[in-house]
Amino acid sequence: MERASGVRTTPHLILPEWLVTAADAPPKQGWGVRVVGAEIDSVASHDELRANYPDDDVVDGTGHILMPGFVNAHVHLYGTLAHGIPVDDAPDGFWSFLNDYWWPKVEDALDTPMIEAATDYVCAEMLASGTTTFYDILEAPNTIPDALLAQKEIVEARGMRGLLSFEATERSGPEIAERGLAENVALIEACRDSDLVSGLMCFHTAFTCSEPYIRRAFDLAADLGVLTHAHCNEGVHEGLWCEEHLGRRTLEFYDDIGVAGPGFLASQCVQVTEREQEIIAERGIRVSHMPLANCEVGGGIAPIPEMLARNVTIGLGSDGYVNDFYAVMRGAFLLHKARLLDPGAMPASTVLSMATEGGANALGLEKVGRLDPGWSADLQLVDGAFPTPLTAHNLAEQVVLWRNASHVRDVMVAGSWRVRNGEVLDADRETLAARTREQAERLWSRST
Repeated sequence: MERASGVRTTPHLILPEWLVTAADAPPKQGWGVRVVGAEIDSVASHDELRANYPDDDVVDGTGHILMPGFVNAHVHLYGTLAHGIPVDDAPDGFWSFLNDYWWPKVEDALDTPMIEAATDYVCAEMLASGTTTFYDILEAPNTIPDALLAQKEIVEARGMRGLLSFEATERSGPEIAERGLAENVALIEACRDSDLVSGLMCFHTAFTCSEPYIRRAFDLAADLGVLTHAHCNEGVHEGLWCEEHLGRRTLEFYDDIGVAGPGFLASQCVQVTEREQEIIAERGIRVSHMPLANCEVGGGIAPIPEMLARNVTIGLGSDGYVNDFYAVMRGAFLLHKARLLDPGAMPASTVLSMATEGGANALGLEKVGRLDPGWSADLQLVDGAFPTPLTAHNLAEQVVLWRNASHVRDVMVAGSWRVRNGEVLDADRETLAARTREQAERLWSRST
């Protein structure tokens, strides 16, 4: 029997046409999984599962692909409010994008009702497109303290696995700088007993934060046992700024002050030199890659295949730009082929890995991103009807190239259904969209 919340009270079998336990494992036709509580209990053929567990509820996935839910390793939930915002003078570079547009017209104009509306809408949007886990970065100086706690309540109500943080920065003055760090600490402490929501420490960049401030952020994170996130070389600006003001490139600076290591999650990493790539690999820095958003801001295309060749842990993110993760995967699949003039670059299985287990690894999550026994039951059932035959050798490419949110039928997070038959449970998406439009209009009125 299924409760309204999506939680099943008995073990159940999910029997798809095809099972993808992980991006690096061969797809299995006629195999499925048994879910008990919040975890995958067993993986076997349909016949074996039915024989071993005859009393379990059965979810018929005929014609569908069962695979891990997506992990969006970098999103700005509030970003949806800026989609289509009026711009008098288009930014002519990355610094102009931040200083003349994004900071004054978006981040500094946000308030808590805007954040709440965007959080609820985008959580439902992500669920509907197969995303079960995400890491959000909030920078809205006028919403702290307690903006992250407001987000936490919404994420928990949606039943998603969410990591939340406030992008602490000194650009708005010392008082906001202190509040930013404190906001992260408060959220991390508040999540100690939460099953699905947790926090990270976060600061903005090396060009908006001083060395002592950055050291404090890393020290706080170490004391709290969490990762530290920062945007890193999203365009050419930060690397050049560091060379001019600090006498070395961004990653060289982080390495010299002793914070480069596995506890560092560096997002973007678009304009990185060979030496910076070496530092990332040698120190075990984690990376998140936003292929579509990097194009939108004119930042460039990150050398992801090169970093993967160095065994860097890399997750995929939407940056709050296009949140349908199938579109994000297509961007990663195609852009690097064009940049390297190599159709063999970034195979579909690699992209799918970055969108699932790779993202979980980048965020420091355990037992997330695969459908193996003992792993979290975070999964999606996707329409597997293609105009050409679906086989084990082409399944990953078919999914990456020719699926989108409209093909997602069911989504489960930690053993609880969150989407059934294409509908997000306990969510009126039209109402959520109307509320978000109302808050976007308020935001836009402040920027004109």
